[in-house]
Amino acid sequence: MAAPIVTTVVAATLGLMGALAQAAEIPPPAYQLIALPHGVPSEVLYSVALQESGTRIRGQLVPWPWTLNVAGSGYRFATRDDACKALMVALVTAGPSRVDVGLGQTNMGANGHRYSSPCEGLDPYKNLTVTAQILAEQKARGGDWITAAGHYHRPAGGVPAANYRKAFAKHLSRVTGIKLLAVNP
Repeated sequence: MAAPIVTTVVAATLGLMGALAQAAEIPPPAYQLIALPHGVPSEVLYSVALQESGTRIRGQLVPWPWTLNVAGSGYRFATRDDACKALMVALVTAGPSRVDVGLGQTNMGANGHRYSSPCEGLDPYKNLTVTAQILAEQKARGGDWITAAGHYHRPAGGVPAANYRKAFAKHLSRVTGIKLLAVNP
């Protein structure tokens, strides 16, 4: 009589594991390769990119490397060259502190020094490296990865960081397949 119960428990456990595996999303290899040396979980790096530059392509949300945010307005470009031209204009017209660039939407005023040239911020690998560096720096301030992501968006904290943490946590939950029960205040 014990065998049917064990079989049922094993089947239920495998079914649950299968459901969790389907809910999780494995970050693309570049995110894994870049995140690891900086001590950042690849799921965190990928979730930040989804939050910052995510766009729908064929019904799926994916980060877009040639994304700019200029003074609060988002722009996506078909090519890196087009994005670079627009970036150079935006830096002059809006000023570096009002321009975010690339997959991680790094702010050129606060982090432009991390690039050898402004358009290097549109290189997906360099942008993800800078994003991972900033995330690691914010995590070192204390707290969990959700808190670090909030500080990534707004180092001063406050309502904008809290709102970001909530949006980021939804992406992280989707990517990891783990329902996050609470987001830090």
